[in-house]
Formats: sequence, structure tokens, C-alpha cells
Amino acid sequence: MQIGVIADDFTGATDIAGFLVANGLATTQMIGVPGAGTRIEGDAVVVSLKSRSNPAAEAVADSLAALDWLQSIGCRQIFQKYCSTFDSTAKGNIGPVADALMEALGTDITVICPALPVNGRSIYKGYLFVGDELLQESGMKNHPITPMTDSNLMRLMDRQSKGRSGVVTVTTIEQGAEAVKAEIGRLRASGISYVVLDAVTDAHLDVLGEAVADMTLVTGGSGLCAGIARAVASDAPGRIEELGRAAAEAGAPLPGRGVVISGSCSVMTNSQVAAYRKIAPTFDVDVERCLADAEGYGADMAAWALAQPQGDGLPAPLITATASPDVLKAVQARHGSAASEAVEQAFAAATRKLAEGGITRFVVAGGETSGSVTQALEVKGFAIGPQIAPGVPWVRAVDRPLSLALKSGNFGAEGFFLDCQPAHVRAALEATA
Repeated sequence: MQIGVIADDFTGATDIAGFLVANGLATTQMIGVPGAGTRIEGDAVVVSLKSRSNPAAEAVADSLAALDWLQSIGCRQIFQKYCSTFDSTAKGNIGPVADALMEALGTDITVICPALPVNGRSIYKGYLFVGDELLQESGMKNHPITPMTDSNLMRLMDRQSKGRSGVVTVTTIEQGAEAVKAEIGRLRASGISYVVLDAVTDAHLDVLGEAVADMTLVTGGSGLCAGIARAVASDAPGRIEELGRAAAEAGAPLPGRGVVISGSCSVMTNSQVAAYRKIAPTFDVDVERCLADAEGYGADMAAWALAQPQGDGLPAPLITATASPDVLKAVQARHGSAASEAVEQAFAAATRKLAEGGITRFVVAGGETSGSVTQALEVKGFAIGPQIAPGVPWVRAVDRPLSLALKSGNFGAEGFFLDCQPAHVRAALEATA
């Protein structure tokens, strides 16, 4: 087993699993920490946790449990996966988990690299950019749980970890992998524990993947892990093509009825919801009703969705709590974090009823919402299917006839939800447009 990934949410887990498969490593995704004795075949395995925003001590305990299992199956390298926008607070959870993993693995240095250039996430001189904007100037400044108000990854890590941070800049990276290794060694000798790696292009990720392929612990986003995969994948002819065909077969979306559930309030998800509601029946979630009776209101959501006709060119219905920044601020001012928690409880209740009612395809937007949906479905793991958009593959439950597309908030283009519909539905809608 080449790589064992500990992912802090479910969308991030499917994101990185999709990139691993696409770059030559046979990969399985597990939901939660598997039981002792569970064995996995392949090159890589991803353990999906819901540890991004829960208490730091809980996130650390869950991550260490995942590490124990990954070590028990012989993973050569451990990869701590977090979001490409470094979603965290001043107290964690990225730093505390990294500190704990370093201590458990007996290493005194690791790297920090959430870059994903294909989706507009780049790092320059240690500053994280979303498209052409600094992280703190992007839509992430309005995130309801982890608002990001600083773009400097060294400062962010220094605030939430025990170690000191340094940076390897683009200038060094463009000199090649050996230069990167030498600079990491120099920083280590100076007492640095966390090395932020610049990355503006996929070519930079290839260099970095080669440079860190032998490190005990690596932390970052799916872009860096894809670079490592390219560095360590088998050179057998047709390996990537063969894995792509196997993934398309094992994880292709199932036929049947579907639903779209959107809980993200990101800029892109707002655009995706606005585009999809023009063609699909839409249920707008009432936060007050979630707070009053999440379980009962979730059942009402499901009953509405199950009553909507599908087939014959009709798209799956949309249930959405996605809101603009102004609306989101107003809700937070009235109810604080209780609003988000109540909405996720209602989504979980709706999911259980939807599965009982025969829904086989779930398209979900938002990390917290994806966690709520996946946990409500009680699946054990996923086979990784074809990517719908960079970082968003179809996945199929290994123990139940369910297909899911779990999308991080800002991933995908405006037409993403339509892209998730069966080909005959897309064709019918395009013909009538």
C-alpha cells in the first residue's frame, strides 16, 4: 500500500480519491475508521472523517485512530488531507491534527500544500490564492463555520500548531526536486517543522510530488497527492488508462431516481443553484422550521422530493439551503452555529427517508452536508468512479446500490448539477432550451 490518506471531510475524501485513481493508483475510500482486521487491496486508501470543524481533541482522536488502522495495513506514507482553501480556525483543526500525527509517526517535519491549480487554488510566497484573489478576499471570508481572514499559510499554521513554519518558494521549485529536498533539509536544520510549498502550476506539483514522495508524513490538498501519485505510480504501459476503465465501470452512476441536496453557501454553489432551479423543481429550506423540528421537517423535504416526477427527460429535484452572503449573515446573527447544525440534522433525516423511498443517486454540495448525507446512509466505503469535474468523481457504495457525487462548495462549473443528470435528461433539456 503506497499511500494512506486521512481526510477531514467527505467531499475532500472523494476529491483526493478521484485524483489518485486518475493518476495511476488503485484507490478505495472508506467511511470512518474501519474495524480492526479490515483489509484493503490496491495502491492507496482514503479514510473519510468528519473532523474539519468538530472539537480539536475529537479531531485528533479520530485522526490517530485512522493512523493506527492505516499502519496496520502497511501504508508506506501517510497523507493528511484538508481543503484547498485551508478551512480552519485559529485553533485548528489542521494544526493540532498535524502535530499529533507527527508525534505518533516520530517525525519532526512535514509540508503544507493545499494548492490545486486546476481549480484555481495556488500558493505564491506562502500566500494562498483563490483564482486571482487572496484567500481572505475570496468568498471564503464569508464561510459560516470556518471564515478565512488571512491568506498567509505560515501565520495560519503558527497560530494553530506547536511548531514553526517556513516556505519553499517558486524560485526553488523551478530548480527541480533535488533543490526542493535540499531547501526542506535546510529549513529542518533551522528548527522549522512545517514547510509551506509554493505551487502555481501542475508542473510545480509534479516537482513537489517527486520531492516529498519519500516523506513519512505529508499534508495538503489533492493536487499535491496527485503529484505524488504520478511520481510513484507503476510505469506499466496503459496503467492509468486501465484504472480509468475500471473506475468507470465500478463507480459509474446507477440508474433510477435521483436528488440534488445543496447546503454550501459558496459563491460557485450559489451560481450552480441559480442555474439549476431554472430547469428543476426546487425546495427552499426554511431554517426556522429546521430549528423547530429538524426530524419532522426533513421528512417533509423527502416527501416533497419523492412526489416529484422523474424520467422522460425530467431532472432530479433540488433541495437547497444555499444562501447569499447577506442572507447567511442575517441567519448567523439570529441563531449562530445552531442554524447550520439544525439544517444538517434536517438533511440527514431527509436522506434516510429518500433512501427508503428508492432514491439511488445523491448529488450533494458542501462538505458538512456531504458528511451528513453519507453518515445518514450508513455506507461503509466507496468504489471511485469517473470524474464529473476536477475533484468531483462519482462514487458507488460498496455495500448498497447507491451512487453519490459529493462536491466541495466552490468546485465545478455553473452547470454542474445538470452535468450530474443522466445523458437522456441532459439531451432532452438541451433540445428544449
